[in-house]
Amino acid sequence: MAPLEEKQQYKTTDAAYERYAAEHTSPEEPLLTALVRDTNLAFTTPSMLSGNLQGQFLKMLCFMFQPRVIIEVGTYTGYSAIAMARGLPPDAILHTIDNNPEIGKIAGTYIAEAGLEKQIVLHPGEAVDIIPGIEGPVDMAFIDADKENYLSYYELLLGKLRAGGVIIADNVLWYGRVFDPGQYSDKETRGIIAFNEFVKNDPRVEQVMIPIRDGLMLIRKL
Repeated sequence: MAPLEEKQQYKTTDAAYERYAAEHTSPEEPLLTALVRDTNLAFTTPSMLSGNLQGQFLKMLCFMFQPRVIIEVGTYTGYSAIAMARGLPPDAILHTIDNNPEIGKIAGTYIAEAGLEKQIVLHPGEAVDIIPGIEGPVDMAFIDADKENYLSYYELLLGKLRAGGVIIADNVLWYGRVFDPGQYSDKETRGIIAFNEFVKNDPRVEQVMIPIRDGLMLIRKL
Protein backbone atom coordinates (compact mmCIF):
# COMPACT_ATOMS: atom_id res chain seq x y z
CA MET A 1 0.00 0.00 0.00
CA ALA A 2 1.35 3.42 -0.92
CA PRO A 3 2.14 5.81 1.91
CA LEU A 4 -0.62 8.28 2.66
CA GLU A 5 1.43 11.22 1.38
CA GLU A 6 1.84 9.52 -2.02
CA LYS A 7 -1.87 9.00 -2.58
CA GLN A 8 -3.55 11.33 -5.03
CA GLN A 9 -5.46 14.07 -3.27
CA TYR A 10 -8.76 14.85 -4.94
CA LYS A 11 -10.11 18.34 -4.74
CA THR A 12 -13.34 19.79 -6.02
CA THR A 13 -15.24 23.06 -5.96
CA ASP A 14 -18.53 24.10 -4.43
CA ALA A 15 -19.98 24.27 -7.96
CA ALA A 16 -18.93 20.68 -8.63
CA TYR A 17 -20.52 19.50 -5.40
CA GLU A 18 -23.79 21.26 -6.24
CA ARG A 19 -23.78 20.03 -9.83
CA TYR A 20 -23.27 16.43 -8.71
CA ALA A 21 -26.00 16.78 -6.09
CA ALA A 22 -28.39 18.24 -8.68
CA GLU A 23 -27.69 15.34 -11.05
CA HIS A 24 -28.68 12.88 -8.34
CA THR A 25 -31.82 14.70 -7.19
CA SER A 26 -35.35 13.99 -8.45
CA PRO A 27 -36.09 16.03 -11.59
CA GLU A 28 -37.97 19.30 -11.58
CA GLU A 29 -41.65 19.08 -12.44
CA PRO A 30 -42.52 20.72 -15.81
CA LEU A 31 -44.69 23.41 -14.20
CA LEU A 32 -41.76 24.65 -12.11
CA THR A 33 -39.47 24.53 -15.14
CA ALA A 34 -41.93 26.82 -16.91
CA LEU A 35 -42.02 29.09 -13.85
CA VAL A 36 -38.22 29.36 -13.94
CA ARG A 37 -38.35 30.28 -17.63
CA ASP A 38 -41.01 32.96 -17.14
CA THR A 39 -39.17 34.39 -14.13
CA ASN A 40 -35.99 34.69 -16.22
CA LEU A 41 -37.91 36.48 -18.97
CA ALA A 42 -39.77 38.86 -16.66
CA PHE A 43 -37.24 39.79 -13.97
CA THR A 44 -33.58 40.70 -13.65
CA THR A 45 -33.08 38.69 -10.44
CA PRO A 46 -33.94 35.06 -11.34
CA SER A 47 -31.21 33.83 -8.98
CA MET A 48 -33.68 34.54 -6.17
CA LEU A 49 -35.58 31.40 -7.18
CA SER A 50 -35.10 28.41 -4.89
CA GLY A 51 -34.34 26.05 -7.78
CA ASN A 52 -34.86 22.29 -7.96
CA LEU A 53 -32.21 21.15 -5.46
CA GLN A 54 -33.47 23.42 -2.70
CA GLY A 55 -37.08 22.99 -3.76
CA GLN A 56 -36.84 19.21 -3.48
CA PHE A 57 -35.18 19.58 -0.07
CA LEU A 58 -37.99 21.83 1.19
CA LYS A 59 -40.60 19.44 -0.20
CA MET A 60 -38.87 16.53 1.54
CA LEU A 61 -38.93 18.41 4.85
CA CYS A 62 -42.67 18.94 4.43
CA PHE A 63 -43.18 15.24 3.71
CA MET A 64 -41.25 14.39 6.89
CA PHE A 65 -42.70 17.02 9.26
CA GLN A 66 -46.25 17.09 7.83
CA PRO A 67 -46.96 20.63 9.04
CA ARG A 68 -50.54 21.87 9.04
CA VAL A 69 -49.76 25.62 9.05
CA ILE A 70 -46.75 27.19 7.31
CA ILE A 71 -45.75 30.84 6.93
CA GLU A 72 -43.37 31.81 4.14
CA VAL A 73 -41.81 35.27 4.18
CA GLY A 74 -40.79 36.11 0.62
CA THR A 75 -42.99 34.56 -2.08
CA TYR A 76 -41.05 35.88 -5.08
CA THR A 77 -42.63 34.10 -8.08
CA GLY A 78 -43.95 31.17 -6.05
CA TYR A 79 -41.38 28.44 -6.68
CA SER A 80 -40.66 27.54 -3.04
CA ALA A 81 -44.34 27.80 -2.04
CA ILE A 82 -45.36 25.34 -4.75
CA ALA A 83 -42.46 23.01 -3.93
CA MET A 84 -43.36 22.94 -0.23
CA ALA A 85 -47.08 22.54 -0.91
CA ARG A 86 -46.36 19.39 -2.92
CA GLY A 87 -45.23 17.75 0.32
CA LEU A 88 -48.09 18.93 2.54
CA PRO A 89 -51.08 16.96 3.78
CA PRO A 90 -54.35 17.90 2.02
CA ASP A 91 -55.70 19.93 4.94
CA ALA A 92 -52.56 22.06 5.41
CA ILE A 93 -52.41 25.80 4.70
CA LEU A 94 -49.34 27.69 3.51
CA HIS A 95 -49.44 31.46 4.02
CA THR A 96 -46.93 33.23 1.77
CA ILE A 97 -46.11 36.93 2.05
CA ASP A 98 -44.51 39.35 -0.42
CA ASN A 99 -44.58 43.14 -0.74
CA ASN A 100 -44.13 43.22 -4.54
CA PRO A 101 -47.55 43.06 -6.29
CA GLU A 102 -46.02 42.54 -9.74
CA ILE A 103 -44.22 39.42 -8.60
CA GLY A 104 -47.40 38.24 -6.92
CA LYS A 105 -49.20 38.11 -10.27
CA ILE A 106 -46.86 35.42 -11.59
CA ALA A 107 -47.00 33.52 -8.31
CA GLY A 108 -50.79 33.57 -8.32
CA THR A 109 -50.93 32.33 -11.91
CA TYR A 110 -48.64 29.38 -11.27
CA ILE A 111 -50.23 28.49 -7.94
CA ALA A 112 -53.56 28.27 -9.78
CA GLU A 113 -52.03 26.16 -12.57
CA ALA A 114 -50.61 23.85 -9.91
CA GLY A 115 -54.11 23.42 -8.45
CA LEU A 116 -52.99 24.75 -5.09
CA GLU A 117 -55.25 27.80 -4.63
CA LYS A 118 -56.94 26.19 -1.61
CA GLN A 119 -53.65 25.37 0.11
CA ILE A 120 -51.53 28.43 -0.65
CA VAL A 121 -52.81 31.80 0.57
CA LEU A 122 -51.10 34.84 -0.98
CA HIS A 123 -50.68 37.84 1.33
CA PRO A 124 -49.53 41.02 -0.46
CA GLY A 125 -47.89 43.54 1.87
CA GLU A 126 -45.31 43.86 4.62
CA ALA A 127 -44.57 40.72 6.62
CA VAL A 128 -44.21 42.62 9.91
CA ASP A 129 -47.82 43.77 9.52
CA ILE A 130 -49.23 40.47 8.22
CA ILE A 131 -47.58 37.82 10.44
CA PRO A 132 -49.32 38.96 13.67
CA GLY A 133 -52.72 38.53 12.01
CA ILE A 134 -52.19 34.93 10.90
CA GLU A 135 -53.85 32.47 13.26
CA GLY A 136 -51.46 30.09 15.00
CA PRO A 137 -49.95 27.95 16.19
CA VAL A 138 -47.58 27.60 13.24
CA ASP A 139 -45.73 24.35 12.55
CA MET A 140 -43.15 25.56 10.06
CA ALA A 141 -41.86 28.85 8.62
CA PHE A 142 -39.53 29.72 5.75
CA ILE A 143 -37.69 33.06 5.65
CA ASP A 144 -36.34 34.18 2.28
CA ALA A 145 -36.81 37.94 2.10
CA ASP A 146 -34.93 41.20 2.76
CA LYS A 147 -31.91 40.20 4.81
CA GLU A 148 -31.75 43.28 7.04
CA ASN A 149 -35.12 42.31 8.53
CA TYR A 150 -34.44 38.62 9.18
CA LEU A 151 -34.27 39.16 12.94
CA SER A 152 -37.61 40.97 12.98
CA TYR A 153 -39.26 38.16 11.02
CA TYR A 154 -37.60 35.56 13.23
CA GLU A 155 -38.96 37.06 16.44
CA LEU A 156 -42.47 37.38 15.03
CA LEU A 157 -42.46 33.83 13.69
CA LEU A 158 -40.94 32.30 16.82
CA GLY A 159 -43.79 33.78 18.82
CA LYS A 160 -46.28 32.00 16.55
CA LEU A 161 -44.37 28.73 16.35
CA ARG A 162 -45.42 25.74 18.44
CA ALA A 163 -42.87 23.94 20.58
CA GLY A 164 -40.98 21.59 18.27
CA GLY A 165 -41.86 23.67 15.23
CA VAL A 166 -39.22 24.61 12.68
CA ILE A 167 -38.06 27.84 11.05
CA ILE A 168 -35.96 27.52 7.89
CA ALA A 169 -33.87 30.55 6.91
CA ASP A 170 -32.36 30.88 3.44
CA ASN A 171 -29.16 32.67 2.32
CA VAL A 172 -27.42 32.31 5.68
CA LEU A 173 -24.03 31.99 3.92
CA TRP A 174 -24.82 35.07 1.81
CA TYR A 175 -22.48 34.30 -1.11
CA GLY A 176 -19.57 33.81 1.28
CA ARG A 177 -19.67 37.35 2.62
CA VAL A 178 -20.24 36.03 6.13
CA PHE A 179 -16.70 34.58 6.08
CA ASP A 180 -15.05 38.01 5.76
CA PRO A 181 -17.52 40.58 7.09
CA GLY A 182 -14.84 43.28 7.35
CA GLN A 183 -14.93 43.67 3.58
CA TYR A 184 -18.66 44.34 3.42
CA SER A 185 -20.64 47.15 4.98
CA ASP A 186 -23.98 46.69 3.18
CA LYS A 187 -27.12 46.30 5.25
CA GLU A 188 -27.93 42.85 3.83
CA THR A 189 -24.61 41.36 4.95
CA ARG A 190 -24.87 43.02 8.35
CA GLY A 191 -28.40 41.67 8.69
CA ILE A 192 -27.44 38.07 7.88
CA ILE A 193 -24.43 38.12 10.22
CA ALA A 194 -26.52 39.58 13.04
CA PHE A 195 -29.22 36.96 12.43
CA ASN A 196 -26.77 34.04 12.41
CA GLU A 197 -25.08 35.18 15.61
CA PHE A 198 -28.37 35.84 17.38
CA VAL A 199 -29.78 32.40 16.57
CA LYS A 200 -26.50 30.75 17.55
CA ASN A 201 -26.87 32.21 21.06
CA ASP A 202 -30.66 31.96 21.42
CA PRO A 203 -31.49 29.55 24.28
CA ARG A 204 -35.05 29.12 22.98
CA VAL A 205 -33.94 27.07 19.97
CA GLU A 206 -31.48 24.57 18.57
CA GLN A 207 -30.23 24.88 15.01
CA VAL A 208 -28.15 23.38 12.24
CA MET A 209 -26.67 25.26 9.28
CA ILE A 210 -26.59 23.30 6.03
CA PRO A 211 -24.46 24.45 3.04
CA ILE A 212 -27.11 23.83 0.39
CA ARG A 213 -26.84 26.47 -2.35
CA ASP A 214 -26.44 29.75 -0.40
CA GLY A 215 -26.96 28.12 2.98
CA LEU A 216 -30.07 27.01 4.88
CA MET A 217 -30.46 27.15 8.65
CA LEU A 218 -32.96 24.79 10.28
CA ILE A 219 -34.10 26.13 13.65
CA ARG A 220 -36.24 24.08 16.05
CA LYS A 221 -38.13 25.76 18.85
CA LEU A 222 -37.52 24.04 22.20
